[in-house]
Amino acid sequence: MGKITALRTGKGRSQRVSIYLDGEFAFSLDSEVVAREGLQTEQSLSAERVEVLVESDQHQRCLSAATRYLSNRPRSESELRDRLRRRGFDAETMEPVISRLKEQGLVDDAAFARYWAENRESFSPRSRWLTRVELRQKGIADDTIAKAVNVIDDEASAYKAALSKAHSLRQLDYEDFRRRLGEYLKRRGFSYGVLSHAVEQVWRDQKGGDSKPETE
Repeated sequence: MGKITALRTGKGRSQRVSIYLDGEFAFSLDSEVVAREGLQTEQSLSAERVEVLVESDQHQRCLSAATRYLSNRPRSESELRDRLRRRGFDAETMEPVISRLKEQGLVDDAAFARYWAENRESFSPRSRWLTRVELRQKGIADDTIAKAVNVIDDEASAYKAALSKAHSLRQLDYEDFRRRLGEYLKRRGFSYGVLSHAVEQVWRDQKGGDSKPETE
């Protein structure tokens, strides 16, 4: 049993509160835990209560780390687990946090897969195959991936990707244009047939209407 003799909040942006028992520093807690538990000076804490407070603090730290990670963009459940594991949280601490976030809809692999596919299509088009590979690397289940990538049209995506790249290749002759643009589309996972069609179509569009590729 110990009596709280001081509660000292960290300086600056720190959200940690140092707990002093019987005049000596004992441990620190997140400020939200201190407020939620109603801790104040002259309050007595048993060893069992201290253990519960420390566990609650660990949970709060894990939740805060998770929400910060999710604030930049949606994440897959696997990504979040890896992140929290690297931050030093064990499974016993992570599971309740991840379950809570899933219930709130903040972690949703199906929504994440749709977001990933749509984002790629809008800003960095690539093939259905490569998008599938990327999502698998994110830990998404195959059946969830299949639903997300089903809307990708490789022909349309290849043309869109080729069109954005072609502006920097305008001064090349057809052979160099075809080689450089073809390599670019291949890196984005498009098959030879699809990329060849996209390259020829973009070349024709740039040169005007029905003009034919220049060949020797």
